[in-house]
Amino acid sequence: MSPTHRRRSLIEIILVLLVVGALVGGYYLYSGYMQKHASAPTPAAYKTAAERSDIYVRFDMEAYDSIVTNYWKTPSDADMSGLFQQSAQKALTLIGINDASSTRVSSQDRAGTAAMLGNALSLATTTSAKRTLSTTILQVALYNLPPAGRDELLSQSDQVALQQEVSNINPTTNLYDKLGVATGSSVATVDTAYAQKSAALAASSSPEAKQELSEVTYAHKVLSATQDKSRYDTSQVEPTIFSSVFGRTLYIYISKMSPTTLQEFQEAIAGAPASSLDSMVIDLRGNIGGSLADAASLLGYFVGNNQYAFDLYAENTFNVIRTSADIVPALANYRDIAILTDDMTQSTAEVLTASLKRMHLAHVVGATTRGWGTVENTFPLLTSTDASTTYALLLVRAITLRDDQTPIQGRGVDPDVKISDSDWKAQLPNYFHSESLIAALRKEADQKPIQ
Repeated sequence: MSPTHRRRSLIEIILVLLVVGALVGGYYLYSGYMQKHASAPTPAAYKTAAERSDIYVRFDMEAYDSIVTNYWKTPSDADMSGLFQQSAQKALTLIGINDASSTRVSSQDRAGTAAMLGNALSLATTTSAKRTLSTTILQVALYNLPPAGRDELLSQSDQVALQQEVSNINPTTNLYDKLGVATGSSVATVDTAYAQKSAALAASSSPEAKQELSEVTYAHKVLSATQDKSRYDTSQVEPTIFSSVFGRTLYIYISKMSPTTLQEFQEAIAGAPASSLDSMVIDLRGNIGGSLADAASLLGYFVGNNQYAFDLYAENTFNVIRTSADIVPALANYRDIAILTDDMTQSTAEVLTASLKRMHLAHVVGATTRGWGTVENTFPLLTSTDASTTYALLLVRAITLRDDQTPIQGRGVDPDVKISDSDWKAQLPNYFHSESLIAALRKEADQKPIQ
């Protein structure tokens, strides 16, 4: 289930700068993409007068109940009381109100929290101000759930944007426009337009022309490949996998995990001359992750269905995730496998790296990964204070683990060969046997991923 792959509103940026310490505790956590939309929770009975009389208190308290029910480690009422008390204090400060008496709690429990919120929200004198204050209180509270910044309040438009990002859809870009042709144009038309436009741009030495040439070249590569073009024409999904061959080594760059990645991976394997290859590079540099279900499936391609893949940790319990796809026989040809990582390899890409490393299926070359690895889900709120939108909570549901079964959060996954070492090229034969793979790594491991 951040460079963030999340879109932040102005108020969220302010909250990042003015973060308060939550009382829930400092656990090892990890961030990843939203895994699924959960069913709408049944709202708790409105137990207090503050909730019954004030929709803004009700909004925050429904979120309170959802956090207690769905957060990866159940906080106590005292934890939640302290969290919302400090969040209310910070939210009031942000709008220029400093009134400590309004955020005192009569008791560190749910009822005391609701009463405190009622007092704090009474200081807002207009409907708009109350809406902003209740939303900001909740945003601060969510931001401060450990690890800070991983849990969020999402508007309907935020949820749509997150779904599009997970699905690898960019609604602001049209690849056909990059080439100056009509959407859906034939491959022949795309080829002709690319030849003309790339020649003109290549003749210019300006930075702008070089950047545009890069964008035009990418658009042509996508729209001239039959399967990639079909997916783009059907659902505006851009490819996530780019492959090349270096000698006897198949190079596969996975830019992110999306709903089409598994199919693309199989296409890359099927399209490679497997009989003449002996090794593979899986380049995960800059990979922002995606669904953990895809990682379980991809691991199945190597080890078979219903095999141990990795653990998720939540509420003092390890939950075993098993592979969910059959083995791909052609992968047996690749006896040497290298994974390339950098400090922006994150989320599901880190889980995949750790699993392949732990299974002794691959060695890792590059840099320690980013250390983002929670599993997150969305939980709709039935109460809305704004007629123009609905809201959902994005909550951490579990944490993921490294190959040594310690949390990824804040640590990442360590490479076997660090390219920051001056002798990293000399270290490669200690881990790999294929001369072709070693040559490919020496040439490409410290260069940009190949698209």
